[in-house]
Amino acid sequence: MILGDTSLENEEKENNFILKNDKVFSSIDVNLEFIKTKYNTLINSDIVLRDFIINARGKQYKAFILYIDGMINSEILNDFILKPLMLRNKSNLYDNDQTRVISEAVTNNVTVRKVKKFNLPDYLKSCLIPQNSIKEKENFSDLFSGINSGNCALFVDTLPIAFDIEVKGFNQRSVEKPNNEIVIKGPHEAFVENIRTNTSLLRRIVNNEHLIIENIEVGKITKTKCALCYIKDLTNTDLIAEVRFRLNNLQIDSLLSTGQLEQLITDTNDLAVPQTLSTERPDKSASYLLEGRVVVLVNGNPYALILPSVFIDFLKSPDDRNLKPPFANFALAIRFLGTFITLLLPGIYIAITSFHQEFLPTELLFSILASRENVPFPIIVEILIMEISFELIREAGLRVPSPIGPTIGIVGAIIIGQAAVSAGIVSPILIIIVAITGIASFTIPDFSFGFHIRLYRFLFTFLGYIAGSLGIALGIFVYLSMLCDIKSFGIPYMTGVSPLDSSKGHGYFIPQIWKREDRTAFLDPQKMKKQDKISMKWKGE
Repeated sequence: MILGDTSLENEEKENNFILKNDKVFSSIDVNLEFIKTKYNTLINSDIVLRDFIINARGKQYKAFILYIDGMINSEILNDFILKPLMLRNKSNLYDNDQTRVISEAVTNNVTVRKVKKFNLPDYLKSCLIPQNSIKEKENFSDLFSGINSGNCALFVDTLPIAFDIEVKGFNQRSVEKPNNEIVIKGPHEAFVENIRTNTSLLRRIVNNEHLIIENIEVGKITKTKCALCYIKDLTNTDLIAEVRFRLNNLQIDSLLSTGQLEQLITDTNDLAVPQTLSTERPDKSASYLLEGRVVVLVNGNPYALILPSVFIDFLKSPDDRNLKPPFANFALAIRFLGTFITLLLPGIYIAITSFHQEFLPTELLFSILASRENVPFPIIVEILIMEISFELIREAGLRVPSPIGPTIGIVGAIIIGQAAVSAGIVSPILIIIVAITGIASFTIPDFSFGFHIRLYRFLFTFLGYIAGSLGIALGIFVYLSMLCDIKSFGIPYMTGVSPLDSSKGHGYFIPQIWKREDRTAFLDPQKMKKQDKISMKWKGE
């Protein structure tokens, strides 16, 4: 009885050792049992194990491949892996001296030959498997990462390694035009969910060998692939090191989106202001790369993160540089005005009507008082009802199916506004204020920054109700002070605005294209000049 217990304990210890081991075993039977246990092949319906016999140099070796059904291309697997390994052909039937000539050269009428003993892994890679991407792996963890992303693994008896072979073939969305960033003048291409397609879009635009794309895995369970993109001889090395350090030091189980990554790698701030630009446009990402910034892509997400980002970046559109400066600057002025209106107009309205009636012409004041004569609520309740109703309509328009989304937004606002005025719940002038505020909020190009401004609009509304213009002034002072205290990857958030001398190469308004000689100064790029002082040589010097 005691001997039986000892043998069971030894067997259990041996099984635990095998399961905890990460190295590929020389025995194919042990590897097969390990794979079956790890992938639960008895209950996993899409895990495929295919065993067969390899013919190599007149000898036969037991082997098997492992892949996930639905993620591989069956034609590539059959034609370029299984057929060359299993079928009889000249390559695998050659049975001569177990040496092969690697190279032959004639020097001074003397023939020099380099001869190497037969090596099965080299023979499989160089002669029998005509596939462009094949790597030797010694660890199961590296193999599983490739298998889970759509590769297949080849195990051969007597070899303490396995082969990771690329045979990806799962369905994916094709490159389409951007859905959330309207293109006026520019390429109609947007990122997709496949990270390699996204990196190829960047390379096609940048078109330079100095564009570096580093792969970094994030997440202990998901092992999500992230691409760190920068231009080697242009981007500040300290910035690259900082972004790489933050990505490599994320101890999390899973990463599913760029939104999660943005929260994990940026410094927290009390204002919840966005510190990274998110874009689905490759041309926008490439333009920032050429300025000396870093772009991060996440596999499975059609968005890129641009690092670092400052305040004025969130009010700019990539189409601005494709327009003539007068047109672009007019649009930038409209956006700045729209941001100001979105943030402060309701608060200013309450402050004037409650504390500073002398600011209004007498006729307008009488009109406002007459319109509010039958309204039973204080002005703060009145404006909160309409602001919250507008936000509800906006959110409903986003969540319902796209064909009826715009209808709900327009019809809902008209019906609710008219019904509220007719019922005497709100005054007509307030409907105008809320409508102008809502329209102005749509001028902000970045969704996250627009959400931030909409949220803080309520704070300034309460400040205007409590202390009038003094409350709004104090609120603006504290708000701007906190913005100036924020840093994005070591760069002050208000750079380009305060101080003004920091805006070299990156002011809010756009100069003539022949004056854009310098890159963004606050990034401290390795190359400051991006064009000659006289760039249009055709005009003559």
